[in-house]
Amino acid sequence: MAITAKMVKELREKTGAGMMDCKKALQETDGNMDAAIDYLREKGLSKAAKKADRIAAEGSTYIKTEGNTAVLLEVNCETDFVTKNDQFKQLLVQLADHLLQKKPETVEEALQQTMAETGDTVENYIKAAVAKIGEKLSLRRFTILTKTDNDTFGEYLHMGGRIGVLTLLEGTTDKEVAKDVAMHIAAVNPRYISRDQVAEEEVNHEREVLKAQALNEGKPEHIVEKMVEGRLGKFFEEICLLEQNFVKDPDQKVKKYVSDKGASVKSFARYEVGEGMEKREENFADEVMSQIKK
Repeated sequence: MAITAKMVKELREKTGAGMMDCKKALQETDGNMDAAIDYLREKGLSKAAKKADRIAAEGSTYIKTEGNTAVLLEVNCETDFVTKNDQFKQLLVQLADHLLQKKPETVEEALQQTMAETGDTVENYIKAAVAKIGEKLSLRRFTILTKTDNDTFGEYLHMGGRIGVLTLLEGTTDKEVAKDVAMHIAAVNPRYISRDQVAEEEVNHEREVLKAQALNEGKPEHIVEKMVEGRLGKFFEEICLLEQNFVKDPDQKVKKYVSDKGASVKSFARYEVGEGMEKREENFADEVMSQIKK
């Protein structure tokens, strides 16, 4: 049958594939729209496999809450341009919906689960998105938190999702308090809630380092121990949320700010896109040209 421009346009809107690819798919399937979609998906999946060795250290974090459950996730892509793409944004939403519904414990478990909307696995759903968007995509990590009716979540996305923080406060339903704590965490990046969460091994290692520093400074041995304990306090301030000066009011600690609200911090998760990953070094002008050529 004759392939019209209207048919090509419809297929492009449904799949996000290129014009010539859509035209060829319709020709190969004699104008059958559903078969053409399958054709493009199969072709796209083969292309997606070739992208597997690319570096995907850009991306976005995303937070979604549903009832007493909330999820923070990070999805990676190759370039920051893609995060502005509506298809990428939809991917974040649908992955969040799935994680809230199925509550997997690991990324590996999530990838093998079936998505309610598509009837396909999460892994294949992401591969299909790779075919449409044209870049390597990956669900890197997620954290799911559950609360009671007397607790509250705090949500904060910085720079459009470059940093995402999800907090869980007990003893309050004040979302602004929980969000304030989330904003503090985004800015200061603590690793623990309180000092009792820090492993003894880590504390002892820091104590030995501080002791060596003091001795190398020529301090008398009889005062080194007191110096070390004092400096350990600074160490805990750097890594423990409750020990830190609250960013909105540096005259008080986070612990006091929270307790004055009748609350306590039960849990938090902070993701910064691409942290700890190898990042591609690429000339910005070349990156722009590469996007234009696509």
